[in-house]
Amino acid sequence: MSHISLNETITIAFSVKDRHASAEWYQSMLGFAVIYHADEAGWSELQTNTTGVTIGLGEHTKPAPGNCVPVFGTDDLDTARHTLEQANVKFDGETDFVEGMVKTATFYDPDGNALMLAEDLTGGS
Repeated sequence: MSHISLNETITIAFSVKDRHASAEWYQSMLGFAVIYHADEAGWSELQTNTTGVTIGLGEHTKPAPGNCVPVFGTDDLDTARHTLEQANVKFDGETDFVEGMVKTATFYDPDGNALMLAEDLTGGS
């Protein structure tokens, strides 16, 4: 089987209670810079000091402790998902779509660890 095509971006996504407070913590403790807060989507993103690696903060009222999902960037999520599904990789429901922002799909490795694919729809990468 051939592997799927990923680009050079990885977002490490965390569930947090308060994105703005968490962003401040990552800024002051680790020196990361806020890229943006998408309040309407409940999402914030920070640039780490590693090129192509960002921290994503998804706001939830009761985040699961230790919840961390690596999000791998792809330029064609539909094709990547189809390829993985053909190899019997389990996905968590349908692909999520936020108009003009992102398309995402959560899937699982053989041990049940959650991973995600994301296609940037903003026109940037």
